[in-house]
Amino acid sequence: MISLTKAEEEVMQILWELDEAFVKEIIEKFPKSKPAYNTISTVIRILEKKGIVAHKAFGRTHQYYALLSKEEYRKQTAENLLNKYFSGSMEKMVSFFVKEKKMSMKELEEIINKIDKL
Repeated sequence: MISLTKAEEEVMQILWELDEAFVKEIIEKFPKSKPAYNTISTVIRILEKKGIVAHKAFGRTHQYYALLSKEEYRKQTAENLLNKYFSGSMEKMVSFFVKEKKMSMKELEEIINKIDKL
């Protein structure tokens, strides 16, 4: 299971959106207060060490791209959530979200219909 810190996940969300990017392009995508160049550069290097990101060199600058797809990370995260907090029970997890989100019967039926079409 690959685990990402909040900062790493924020950078990855942007990298998945852009497909490939230089550090400056990643910083530009942050809402409101922009993190420092060195901060993002450090996070990217950590992601490279974890084998989640790689780069293409252009002289002294690097363009980064994800080695881990958003879909694969989503799958791993969902499986971890299911196993860690709901004892592997999909029923317990769905019940939790239905209760917490105060889902209407109509919304639940729409979800069931989408699942039936899979």
